[in-house]
Amino acid sequence: MKDKIDILIATYNTHIPYLKDQLDSIINQTYKNIKILISDDNSTKKEVVELLKEYKKKDKRIELFLQEKNIGFVKNFEFLLKKSKSPYIMFSDHDDIWYPNKVEKSIKKLKEENLDMVYCNANQIDKNGKIIREDYFKYKNVPLIKGKNNCLAISRCIGIACSQIITQSVKNKMLPFTKEVMAHDWLAAFIANEGKGIDYIQEPLFGYRIHNTNVFGGRSLTQNLEKWKKENGKTVKSYQKYRNEKVIDKAYLDGAKMCIQYAEVEEDKRYLKNLIKYYNDLKKTKFINLKLGKYIYFLSGKNLLKKEIKEIVIFHFPIIGYLRFILK
Repeated sequence: MKDKIDILIATYNTHIPYLKDQLDSIINQTYKNIKILISDDNSTKKEVVELLKEYKKKDKRIELFLQEKNIGFVKNFEFLLKKSKSPYIMFSDHDDIWYPNKVEKSIKKLKEENLDMVYCNANQIDKNGKIIREDYFKYKNVPLIKGKNNCLAISRCIGIACSQIITQSVKNKMLPFTKEVMAHDWLAAFIANEGKGIDYIQEPLFGYRIHNTNVFGGRSLTQNLEKWKKENGKTVKSYQKYRNEKVIDKAYLDGAKMCIQYAEVEEDKRYLKNLIKYYNDLKKTKFINLKLGKYIYFLSGKNLLKKEIKEIVIFHFPIIGYLRFILK
């Protein structure tokens, strides 16, 4: 008998065709011993809940929870993790399309290599399900790491949640979420890195949908800058706010503050304290910061060259970053 895998789906006002595509793709996986735990975050669209109830009737592997008030996606995934009882767990977005063997290939690699986490590549798809980019790892410069005790799994998010499979051991250490938890996928990878380790699958195993209602993820730096400028203007103050709050804080410093709350390895605790100091020092830089060695120590790694160039400009040469901001 194959081990059971819990697939956790958090929904909220999902576009119905997207939700159907995702649910159908999970139900039709080649690996059949799955339990699909769905928590709807108090959707205001009645058709979303109605559709979820229909699918629950169609497939006995589905367990549906309806939140009485909106708790946000982070707390919604915490709720689902608490409900999960199986030895392995996968996270699912509510609007992607999983390829038929995503579960089978993910659990196979995890078990064969005796790991705590595996993450896979994806194709980016548009609102109609058409592939627009065939290699999410390459396009987004996703860190590629193998094994354990890797510094990048501390300083960066390793694999988006919908690409991950984790063990129950990781889940148990994640719970309960502290108030610093800002990304459950980053936290899962950090804990797996302190445990039996991580590996990745180069093959795209799902379609990661990009559409107008994506909040932040999936867009390029240029796209994010354009969105910010339209909403906040092109002033120096606007750029500094974007750099410090939306980039350094949200994408880096907040992750470090989260990880230090869960660190069990003393070396990782020391590393995180120095990493947090590095980010705070960067926020004080207005023109140029020549301490590039610290960037290389904390954030450099495999598959990251293009991202590293952009980050070095933003972190260590904010004056150049501002010029790019106003000229783009």
